[in-house]
Amino acid sequence: MKKKYSVSLKDKKDWKSFTSQIGNISNKDEDFMGENQHLNRVPKLDLHGYSLDDANKEVGRFITESFNKNYKKLLIVTGKGSRSKSYDNPYISENLGVLKNSVPEYIKNDENLNSIIKKIEQADHKDGGGGAITLFLKSNKKFTK
Repeated sequence: MKKKYSVSLKDKKDWKSFTSQIGNISNKDEDFMGENQHLNRVPKLDLHGYSLDDANKEVGRFITESFNKNYKKLLIVTGKGSRSKSYDNPYISENLGVLKNSVPEYIKNDENLNSIIKKIEQADHKDGGGGAITLFLKSNKKFTK
């Protein structure tokens, strides 16, 4: 059997004093989000409907602009290419998932882009999973004046 703990009068007094001042306590999470709202925002680029050349140009521009704005994390939606599994229709290409594979390769092979990227990985499921990639950018503080 558990022993019942009795609260002392001093503890009760301290608790009442503390709870009467709760309105003066700021929410740490709200303060942090307010101060760092720009840094915590994740810019997103959706490439659905782009040709390979147009997608590569847009990706280069998007990464460079985001780096210049000092973003740390980017999301690029390439699509999964799920229609490429349509073997029944001979008029539909089996290689429709081109962007999913070529965009990360384009980034890795471009010296300028590769020099400002820390890491590339598949996006979380909530952000698109296999149909998206997450980029983590290096800090550009040393490049700003």
